[in-house]
Amino acid sequence: MVTYTKDEIITATDAVRNFSAVLKSISKNEKEKVVIVKNNNFEAVIISLEKYEKMEKAVEILENIYKKTKR
Repeated sequence: MVTYTKDEIITATDAVRNFSAVLKSISKNEKEKVVIVKNNNFEAVIISLEKYEKMEKAVEILENIYKKTKR
């Protein structure tokens, strides 16, 4: 299970009002991720493009491994 620190969690309203600051904190690696909460539910996560691309590559590798084991 993924855990989040208190400073990584913001409301959707705060995300809209402070979008530039939130984006800046991610792009400058001040925060690894920011979780957006709406109606008391975790709805989305903002991560850097670099981290996203690494995750996409990892998924691609895992999918290829899975395909090879299914044969």
